[in-house]
Amino acid sequence: MRKYFILFLLLPMMQAVIAQQAGVHQLLYGVAYYDEYMPYDRLDKDVQMMKEAGINVVRIAESTWSTVEPQDGVYDFSHIDRVLNAMDKAGIKVIVGTPTYAVPTWLVKKYPDVLAITPQGQNQYGPRQNMDISNKNYRFYAERVIRKIMEHVKDHPAIIGYQVDNETKAYNTAGPEVQKLFVEYMKAKFGSLESINKAFGLDYWSNRINSWADFPSMDGSINASQNAEFAKFQRKLVTDFLSWQAAIVNEYKKPGQFVTQNFDFEWRGFSFGIQPEVDHFAAAKALDIAGVDIYHPTQDALTGTEISFGGDVTRSMKSGKNYLVIETEAQGFAEWVPYPGQLRLQAFSHLASGANMVEYWHWHSIHNSVETYWKGLLSHDFEPNPTYDEAKTIGKDFQKLSPQLVNLKITNNVAILFSNEALSGFNQFKFGWGSKVGYNDILRGMYDALYRMNVGVDFVDPSCTNIEDYKLLVVPALYAAPDSLLERLNLFVKNGGHIVYTFKSGFSDQNVKVRTSRQPGIISEACGITYSQFTVPQNVSLKGDPFQVGSENNKLNTWMELITPTTAKVLAYYDHPVWGKYAAITQNSFGKGSATYIGCITSSIVMEKILAGEVKNAGLWGDDQKLYFPIITKKGVNEQGKTVHYFFNYSSAPADVSYTFKSGRELLLNKAVNKNSMVALEPWGISIIEEQ
Repeated sequence: MRKYFILFLLLPMMQAVIAQQAGVHQLLYGVAYYDEYMPYDRLDKDVQMMKEAGINVVRIAESTWSTVEPQDGVYDFSHIDRVLNAMDKAGIKVIVGTPTYAVPTWLVKKYPDVLAITPQGQNQYGPRQNMDISNKNYRFYAERVIRKIMEHVKDHPAIIGYQVDNETKAYNTAGPEVQKLFVEYMKAKFGSLESINKAFGLDYWSNRINSWADFPSMDGSINASQNAEFAKFQRKLVTDFLSWQAAIVNEYKKPGQFVTQNFDFEWRGFSFGIQPEVDHFAAAKALDIAGVDIYHPTQDALTGTEISFGGDVTRSMKSGKNYLVIETEAQGFAEWVPYPGQLRLQAFSHLASGANMVEYWHWHSIHNSVETYWKGLLSHDFEPNPTYDEAKTIGKDFQKLSPQLVNLKITNNVAILFSNEALSGFNQFKFGWGSKVGYNDILRGMYDALYRMNVGVDFVDPSCTNIEDYKLLVVPALYAAPDSLLERLNLFVKNGGHIVYTFKSGFSDQNVKVRTSRQPGIISEACGITYSQFTVPQNVSLKGDPFQVGSENNKLNTWMELITPTTAKVLAYYDHPVWGKYAAITQNSFGKGSATYIGCITSSIVMEKILAGEVKNAGLWGDDQKLYFPIITKKGVNEQGKTVHYFFNYSSAPADVSYTFKSGRELLLNKAVNKNSMVALEPWGISIIEEQ
């Protein structure tokens, strides 16, 4: 008995060791593959073409529940088995997805309540992601199909990992049962209605709640605090759902296998900003490896910004751990078909941000339904094409350079502090800005400026314990934040850190209740400013063009705060007959550090000038900053302890780059490169140099 008791005590430690061992030990180059979608049997031919392209991993099964379980309790694993066996024979590894993000017809027929009820009414069958992820009937059948698949495949040697669900969100589920769950959540968090009424200011318009039985639906709420809290609750539904699925899969997975998820971002026709519907950092805790899909403009609009942004966020989800690009475009939309060289440029750009896998959605173009014109690596004819031919060169180079490029460790001194709570709160009042400017517009404006200057960036959120490790924090629109976070940021500056805030930071507490002190509230101490009024600029510029950007780029738009410095130095005043006495941008020395405050929306060029000054002020301006977009450079340390430098030319014109680092070897060409020599980059070209 004592022996079993000791084993019981050691089990959590053993599981932790197994989880640590789960990872990726070679560069993975892959595609999503759906044997179920094929118009005719060509599995052997596809495998042959994959091998020729250097494909060494495929992702399967995440969207085909109705094929796996065509009727209630009737299972057909033939497509999964066919692919697993064929890939194993060919030496291609497999990631198996749980198929729960698209429900079968029989489940909806049997339990119509699995379809989410949103503020617009109940969803209809047809689209994916139309279900209520908290629904008990959905959960029962989702767990059953996950377990059936895992029981069937768990011993297959081709499998290296599992993906739980796909691009998971709460899908705006807000029906009566969800509202009941929200009430229980509020009881647990706030304890009493009086606490809620006070924190949310519910006396306004008679919104006060005097009985738990009277707790209203959030669908009609006009209270920003309620709406932001409900959004936070919906994000928690996602975190809990993914943790639940990961726990099921962990019961079956083998040592060395991983569990991941395919996270996505705010969508604006491509991956754009922080996902409002998911707390990525919280949800990623249940995973061994973070996974992501990253889509972006291409052809003349290809900049690499979205690749870098998505990679930096995903790497930061697991505190710098390498990640998987589970989906990215091969041909994609018609406007995304890449120019020659761009597929290679994109693939290596993912690696430079810390990706260990680049996987295309998808292998083959689909001949039916809504995504018919989202083309895969192969077109509808399944024949080789220029994109496929270029992919073959990538696969060859991934295989050759895997020892030098896998598990690249990236260290940065600059971080962007983002907040889902601030995002929800800020976006509640977009109508108040008089425009459609949202949180992600502000964040991306700052990120993009740093990207163009080749300043490496991590992302941190209020839950992170390592904020103090950075020398410079960039803080966009921290609209909603608890006192403790703002005091922590003040201390960060006092101890020698540097911060750049934008307007509306520190404005409200964690419950989106505006602070009663002069703004910007608690951070006034570090920023050395106050203001009590704000307005929309009408023909307002920065006085004297302080950043030397020219009259057109010196104009302001959308928002301006009328700032009075207390101890801060003024970097820019407003140029206006009435508002000219107020500061627009300030910088304050506080303790051993400094805090810069941007009280208005500037042009992108002015933002870049401000951030360049802050990078220099933090002592972080180096050789990388001698280069500027369209030349992008990134670096990291490989498993041999050597620094690897990537140089990318995001341009249709050739370019020469001065290599100012230690002598090394150009890995793609296997050629020695001396310090201070010139490196030639072709249009849309790449150079990878490992220091010796």
